[in-house]
Amino acid sequence: MTLSVAAVARRLGVAPATLRTWDRRYGLGPSDHTTGRHRRYAPLDVARLELMQRALLRGASSAEAAKYALAGPVRAPLSAVVTGGEVDGMSGAAGGRGLKLQAANRRARGVGRAALAMDSAAVQGLLADAIEADGVVATWNEVVRPVMAAITARWEHSGAGVEVSHLVEACVLAALVRATPVVAQPRNHRPVLLACAPDERHDLPLYALAAVLGRRGVGVRQLGAALPADALAAAVRRTAPAAVVLWAQLPRYADPGVVAGLPRTRQQVRVFVGGPGWERGVVPQPAERVNDLGSAADVVERAVCEV
Repeated sequence: MTLSVAAVARRLGVAPATLRTWDRRYGLGPSDHTTGRHRRYAPLDVARLELMQRALLRGASSAEAAKYALAGPVRAPLSAVVTGGEVDGMSGAAGGRGLKLQAANRRARGVGRAALAMDSAAVQGLLADAIEADGVVATWNEVVRPVMAAITARWEHSGAGVEVSHLVEACVLAALVRATPVVAQPRNHRPVLLACAPDERHDLPLYALAAVLGRRGVGVRQLGAALPADALAAAVRRTAPAAVVLWAQLPRYADPGVVAGLPRTRQQVRVFVGGPGWERGVVPQPAERVNDLGSAADVVERAVCEV
């Protein structure tokens, strides 16, 4: 059974013109095509195109992906493309398909391509591979943040891509939750509370922090987005935490009154505020500002554990 150009394009989710370009530039076309006949793709032709598309989603350039597809599935495992190493002379190329990721690494480019293809399975697979290979902090800084910034820039330029942003955020959240161990015997005797400021709904960075701390054996209580001030105060009274991390993405949510209103407990509670919202605002005593994910995890760990 053979398929037309239009049918293969629908199957792969690409434009027919893209298939013609791949045929003209890389020789990835229908094997039985002759002059005067319509292009018809045999199963092997489609399989090679699927290999190429998978490699593109994993971060390879078009030339690299074509070389990988033409080599066949037995020539080199696709995992070699995922790790960012060279496959048969492959080398990274700057830029992502549709996203401005010139300075990003291969993993970020792969996530960007998978996101634009709305392929959540590929996005989650790439994120899981990155976390396994490089850790949560590196994945957050070198993959998640560049991709999210590029999606935001694309939206600001064209007004398109909200659905892509939501898909990526959901995939990142799922990957971070899976990467967060259950700490049955935490190193800290009292928990760390992670919460967003009231009305702040951007809580993804807190899940990243929870994953890093959990992997270091630090027990946390994740209170999530838009936590009312009275609910945060109640949680402090009930749990007597060793530390509280209060996140604000936007300046209008960085309310010093929330910090000042935290209840006094018998044992000292270290209070940390993080996020761009606090960068220019007033951080009342005794709160301390934390910046990037890695340093925030280090500071919190030192504050609540004997390290």
